[in-house]
Amino acid sequence: MPRAEVGSTKWQANKMKSKGLQRLRWYCQACEKQCRDENGFKCHVQSESHVRQMTLIGEDPRKAINDFSQQFKRDFLLLLRTSHGEKKINLNHFYQEYIRNKEHIHMNATQWPSLTEFGKYLGREGICRVSEDEKGNGLCIAWIDNSPDALRRQEAVKRKERQERGDEEREQRLIQEQVQKARAEVKEEAAKTAEDRALQRKDGEKIQLNLKPSTAKVAPSPQESQSPTPGADGGGSSGNESTARESDDDAKAKINEEPTPAPVAQPTVKIGMSLNKPKNVFSSKNNPLASKKATVKEQPKKMSEAERIMKEELERKRLREQGGAHPGAKRQRVA
Repeated sequence: MPRAEVGSTKWQANKMKSKGLQRLRWYCQACEKQCRDENGFKCHVQSESHVRQMTLIGEDPRKAINDFSQQFKRDFLLLLRTSHGEKKINLNHFYQEYIRNKEHIHMNATQWPSLTEFGKYLGREGICRVSEDEKGNGLCIAWIDNSPDALRRQEAVKRKERQERGDEEREQRLIQEQVQKARAEVKEEAAKTAEDRALQRKDGEKIQLNLKPSTAKVAPSPQESQSPTPGADGGGSSGNESTARESDDDAKAKINEEPTPAPVAQPTVKIGMSLNKPKNVFSSKNNPLASKKATVKEQPKKMSEAERIMKEELERKRLREQGGAHPGAKRQRVA
């Protein structure tokens, strides 16, 4: 039965029936014809066109298989490069995308018996990066861009990375040199200050020592016992009795008082060294603006409690002796 003309109703119906993928076992790669069932494939194999095509392929079958394999590989990698680039993708999922085109080269016409073997071949040849799927769903492939433009781009990226790394290393080297230089300067300054602090004397120079002792002035003890002055006895008492009483009071006051020993001043010896002594610019001799020292008067030392009590007792006793003739007289308060 002849084929339906292109554009006819029968041709359109056949196209609608053959829409989508069909069984791979009923596809003839030599004639590039897809059959819908086993009976149709059997009739196609017995047709004159199929027999003539198989006769041409039978003359050099290896060449035909290699051509089909190269065409399948080219189409497969072209779709992988254009659709996914260098991203990783599952091999089986990508093959499903490849066979959506009905006019593609089928796997059964190539030299690879299975899709897994074809993926291993791509990994061995260095065309793709092949690895096991993390979920255990087969192999994953990623295309490797070996084109001259890509190699130039990779070389430019590597050169830039090396340049940046070199700049960083150069900066680190400069920083280390500055740190070492600063440490050396600090050591030199420390050594210089140590030498300046050390005693330096020129050849032939004499060292003069001032060994004159300084006379220290010791202030006398401010505690002075005040002796009461006897007054006139208006009660007719004799001078001998008043003198004896005063002497007794003085003796008691001296016994009750606690004498404080005066500090003994020890002579101090000042040793001066006149070796390039720096001039004092703030000295009062050279500075006319220096103010004169103000003379501070020494304040009287406060009386202790025991001394105050003894003084009051002596004053009351003296007043009793003086006012013996007038017993009812008012006593004078001592401040």
